[in-house]
Amino acid sequence: MSYTEMAGGMTTGKEATLHQRILSDIEGQIVSGAWPPGHRIPFELALAEQYDCSRMTVNKALTQLARAGLIERRKRSGSFVTHPLAQSAVLEIHDIKSEVQSLNLPYSHKLVKRTERRDRPEDARRLQFAGSVPVLEISCIHYAGPRPFCLEDRVINLDAVPEAAKADFATLPPGPWLLNQVPWSTAEHQIRAISAEGEAAASLDVPKGTACLVVERRTWSSTGPITHVRLTYPGDRHSLVARFTPSS
Repeated sequence: MSYTEMAGGMTTGKEATLHQRILSDIEGQIVSGAWPPGHRIPFELALAEQYDCSRMTVNKALTQLARAGLIERRKRSGSFVTHPLAQSAVLEIHDIKSEVQSLNLPYSHKLVKRTERRDRPEDARRLQFAGSVPVLEISCIHYAGPRPFCLEDRVINLDAVPEAAKADFATLPPGPWLLNQVPWSTAEHQIRAISAEGEAAASLDVPKGTACLVVERRTWSSTGPITHVRLTYPGDRHSLVARFTPSS
């Protein structure tokens, strides 16, 4: 299903055919990369002439594309292709590589820090563990093309996952490695907004004070806590989605 189908909006007859054709044509130009972020969409009058339809039909199509997040409409300036925004499900353990690839951009990651040590009070809070355990502390930067996409700060309980001490996280990021290595039984997400400062701003290559989205996740197995990860995204490059039904 395309973005525009998810955004909704229905018409009938010839208008519906033209409406869908305009949607499909413009969406195709954007998704293929022919119209990159910032590209100006032809004006309504030009599109109405091109498709031999009313400006109202064009306006409805552009409005639906804007609701889908593919274009941005600016008063007196026209419509422009938006910068891509990755989406992830709030209640799922998502893969950052898949998020980047959903934007039709190449994925890569860089291991910034790897430290094996005894836990500290902060680790006990993050892992929600009362005892003392050896931990592996990891920091990674994930990239979408040449731009930093996400900063990952993680601690792994080495009592629960001793194999992590020898894993090559410079080649494979810790997230998918853990999912393949350890079956988890419970996960918890916490989502908040921050202003990027210090190391986070530098790692994400954004000005200090930039609004960022932080997703913190803890996972447990039947034997205890596995890992805590803090994922920091520049706020204009990521959104979270949840689908749910009424409770019975």
